[in-house]
Amino acid sequence: MLPPLKIVKAGLRRTTEALAVELALGRPGGSTPEWSDLEWQLASAAAAAHGVSPLLSRFSTWQNPEWQLFLASQHEHVELRHRRIASLLKRIDAGARAAGLAIVPLKGSALHALGVYAPGDRPMADIDLLVRENDAEPAIKLLLGLGYVESFAQWKHRVFKPAEGAPVAGLGEHRDTPVNIELHTRIQERLPVSTVDITERIYPREPRPGLNDYPSTGALMNHLLLHTAGNICNRSLRLLHLHDISLLATRMVASDWDVLWDEHATAPPWWALPPLRLLARYYRNAVPEAVFERIERDCPPLLRTMSHRQTLTQLSCSELWLHALSGIEWSRSVREAGRYVRNRVRPSKEAIQERADMVRTQLWLQGQSWVKQNQGRRILTLLTRQVPRMDTLYVVRAALEVPASAT
Repeated sequence: MLPPLKIVKAGLRRTTEALAVELALGRPGGSTPEWSDLEWQLASAAAAAHGVSPLLSRFSTWQNPEWQLFLASQHEHVELRHRRIASLLKRIDAGARAAGLAIVPLKGSALHALGVYAPGDRPMADIDLLVRENDAEPAIKLLLGLGYVESFAQWKHRVFKPAEGAPVAGLGEHRDTPVNIELHTRIQERLPVSTVDITERIYPREPRPGLNDYPSTGALMNHLLLHTAGNICNRSLRLLHLHDISLLATRMVASDWDVLWDEHATAPPWWALPPLRLLARYYRNAVPEAVFERIERDCPPLLRTMSHRQTLTQLSCSELWLHALSGIEWSRSVREAGRYVRNRVRPSKEAIQERADMVRTQLWLQGQSWVKQNQGRRILTLLTRQVPRMDTLYVVRAALEVPASAT
């Protein structure tokens, strides 16, 4: 049985914020927290949920044997999984060259290709690929030829999984977890209902058959910031997202940031302020002050004000409770806020199907009656009592049930 949820909530907040500081410092010397056994278990849950366990294995000097064993085990699993991902990317590259198909590996794959991370440091839940709209069918044919089948499609991407293999239940990363592939034809986020699309900044100017790099470091940063903005809006941020941005920022000069305002911009990058403000809370001096001054002018007043005081815990799964109107502060007008509320009360067929796909494919939603309730009952429940997040409870249970040394 779980401890009282108010204790879990407080423990997740305490450990998550400590992990953020430990990782941001990136050097030995931090004193070991005087935590209870439960808090150490919750720290393992938070590290796994935020994707930073393998990174912490290199930086954390906290003297707790089970903690250190857990981190080392996670690094080993991620390194073994990375070899599979690297091998798969080589096969995709060869197939794309043979088919005359230009593909851009996104986010984690690109960061690894640049040498930002060493094998084993950064987990990758899946491989994200970008192709032009008219290249989608040849790309799908390529994936099917590699032994993949389509799992489901959403407005952002189509998801493919290996024809054989199943997710591995447990805490954190596992070397045998199947490597899914998400195929994109657009790079976009809904914030919270209007779409921000930056595809033209991401696709190479002179694509060639095979795997292609981002056009520039600034283009990669642009994508990381938009992806992080989407996760902040949905309160699904991970500490790993901030760490990605911090490491890439160290490789950028002032002119690299200009991509945010280049000729492909249909509107100012108002959405980049919350990710950058949150980054500055933990990773000081990572972003030039001139960038903040420029973006501050573009960001809506309410979102600008809130971005100055929000924390990692509040915007991630470390915040235990669900919020009925999570992300409404990202609305840029009263009309947009009204659309957001209407969509929450009466979700579209697309949203209903998306939830059904999640229930079918995500381990942490298996057997959960809450996600199968109709929207009216869900809203009534949210308005009358506190409801815990299913993804958070899944990882907390995993941390409590399995000793860290056994993962």
